[in-house]
Amino acid sequence: MTARVLRRLWPASLFGRLAWIFLIGLVTAHALSFWLVFMERGMAARSMMGSYLARDVASSVAILERVPAGERAAWLPRLERRHYRFLLGPQQPAAGIASARAQQFGTVIEEALGPGYRVQASDPADAAAQIRLQLLLADGSPLTLELSEPAMPVSAWVLAVLALQLALLLLLTWYAVRLATRPLQRLADAADALSPGAPTAPLHEEGPQEVVQAARALNALQQRIATHLAERMQILAAVSHDLQTPLTRMRLRADLLDDSALRGKLQGDLDAMQALVQEGMAYARSAHSAQEAPVRLRLHALLDSMACDYRDAGQPVRMTDVPDLTIQTRPHALRRIVGNLVDNALKFAGEAEITVATARDGAVSIGVLDRGAGIPEDKLEAVCKPFYRLEHSRNRDTGGTGLGLAIAQQLATAMNGRLRLVNRTGGGLAAWLDLNSDA
Repeated sequence: MTARVLRRLWPASLFGRLAWIFLIGLVTAHALSFWLVFMERGMAARSMMGSYLARDVASSVAILERVPAGERAAWLPRLERRHYRFLLGPQQPAAGIASARAQQFGTVIEEALGPGYRVQASDPADAAAQIRLQLLLADGSPLTLELSEPAMPVSAWVLAVLALQLALLLLLTWYAVRLATRPLQRLADAADALSPGAPTAPLHEEGPQEVVQAARALNALQQRIATHLAERMQILAAVSHDLQTPLTRMRLRADLLDDSALRGKLQGDLDAMQALVQEGMAYARSAHSAQEAPVRLRLHALLDSMACDYRDAGQPVRMTDVPDLTIQTRPHALRRIVGNLVDNALKFAGEAEITVATARDGAVSIGVLDRGAGIPEDKLEAVCKPFYRLEHSRNRDTGGTGLGLAIAQQLATAMNGRLRLVNRTGGGLAAWLDLNSDA
């Protein structure tokens, strides 16, 4: 149970762990130093007190020796001090073995009194005194000395200085740990910002030597990734473009066939190949969508024009709950994303609904809703990958190329947005495009 609590209290971040380690170490060392100084001060004070006490008790005993026995009781209040007092009367029995401190005081006082005096030290059971010293005067009268060791007072300014030192330790610990972990946080942010569709500024190569080396390696990695992605997209675009020529020749030759059934099948295959080539080219071009300059536009007007175009083409697309607001975005990329989502809804559900939701922080979410069969929960992320198609969609009429959602996903990333797919309650799919306020 204790180990579980400690694991729960142990910070998860490197900043928190280093701060706790340095803080606990420094505070422990600070407390230990203060305790050692306080103990040394107490030992020195007790040593001085023993020397002073021995001389004062010797003087008091000398006075009582010279005072008649009947007048000694009257002298006791005059000889009493703040931390000890004298008592006359029968001696109290010693309670067990005296402590080393009591024996030390007894030895010092016995040496100050000189030969002829024997001091018996004990630790009383009552709380009135801490040490009891008993001796006999020259005439045999018993004399008891009850001693209360003074406490070591701590001045208020000492506590204030200690609190100031502790606050300074906390401040320096926070600054040192923050100085050490800030470059790591910049490296983590730069790694998170890496995106295949959006250009990322290189990381500043400054700071400690290890951080500079890590930043240089990350910049080199980012450049290699960008080069690799550019080459891949260029190859895809080139292949898609070059395929259009043989497809056109095959279409012309298919038109010359006398067998109408065979001609129809070939033309269907050619249409599917043509769609695949066009989608491949669109996917390759979507990698450069981040170069489109963002402009301010009325979102309602853009979505309404798209919905009207679909309805003019006889497609059941409606628009609900779209506020009349102005956003800054890349219009061509946004139109392509919404169009792909609407086409996907029409293909698998037969109808589509466009809606918009806004958040308090200014973020805007554009949703395309349908009442189709939906997507299995474990496939929601996979369907956004290029050329991925669900098993039940592998047919020529509804299967598609498997690039529509992939293009929408890549365009959304290029716009600093996010595409998320959610199954609706009661059936259907909701595709949401989340845009930041500066998208």
